Amino acid sequence: MGDERPDVLLTGLLFYDLVLTGLGKPPTPGEEIWTEGMGAGPGGIANLAVAAARYGLKTSLATVFGDDYYGAHLRDVLANQEHIDLSLSRTADGWHTPVTVALAYGHDRALVTHGQEPPLTQDALMGDPPEARTALVHIEAEPRAWLAKAAANGTLIYADVGWDPTQQWSSDLLDQLSLCHAFLPNETEATAYTRTDTAAAALAKLSDLVPVAVVTRGPDGAVAVDQTTGEHADVPALDLDVLDATGAGDVFGASFVAASLGGWPLEERLRFAVLAAGLSVRRHGGALAAPGWYGIHQWWHALDDPGLRRTYGFLADRLPTDPGPQPRPAPVTPPAGAVRS
Repeated sequence: MGDERPDVLLTGLLFYDLVLTGLGKPPTPGEEIWTEGMGAGPGGIANLAVAAARYGLKTSLATVFGDDYYGAHLRDVLANQEHIDLSLSRTADGWHTPVTVALAYGHDRALVTHGQEPPLTQDALMGDPPEARTALVHIEAEPRAWLAKAAANGTLIYADVGWDPTQQWSSDLLDQLSLCHAFLPNETEATAYTRTDTAAAALAKLSDLVPVAVVTRGPDGAVAVDQTTGEHADVPALDLDVLDATGAGDVFGASFVAASLGGWPLEERLRFAVLAAGLSVRRHGGALAAPGWYGIHQWWHALDDPGLRRTYGFLADRLPTDPGPQPRPAPVTPPAGAVRS
């Protein structure tokens, strides 16, 4: 019998994302800007779920869908197109799916969201969580009860953290790292929570709190320490054109988990995650921009840079023989009749 556990367990808030690209600059009050590109599709926790599923990982998602068109469309995309297990998810009567408009320009984006908190909490959705090989989570100031239960089940917790709107950056949040196998914040978050000034200094502090610590640095790449193996890695980002940075951090996290499940050395895990995140920003729409094995395969076989061929030579042994079909990109709008009964 094979391992029937999900490879990746996730829960969180789902959004319908509308991403506008090619702005050139952020709009100012009273100004109208015509964009060069647009993409629509699932966002929020779906960014992690789709990125993981496109590596062929058995992915189980617990989320809440609104009982509106957006909710039905997102459920269809995630279940039927991306093959994500939604048995832990629920549709909430009378609740509208949150909608986010992302304005992408340069290497960043601004977000405007309409929505309310869902009627079901993460703990209510999860209950006693199923055993899983890993869980990808966003830790928040208020600890979630399901997280401790999952860790007790032997699930390896890979955590990241979001922006703190209070700007307090309470170090109490780091207490939750005692449940985690890995922590993957960005440099701003890492330095704020550890009260340090550099990614290296933040990494040193975090490596005392969690077995695997990673600090992402956007266009400067990422650094990491794996205390279980004694490895340290510092890798640069790739010089790729940025169309839409929405969800790039989530693609990084899911890719790092996929490589970790494969037992890769730390430097390979980090380079792979940096590559996947870099490829994702070349397309519209967070979740549906995830490259998966197909995107990585296409990049590797089209690569003619001798230095990158040497640096990423490990892919020759890591890529599956069959990378699967080309993933569907984010459409401009959902096609008519897209929701299947």
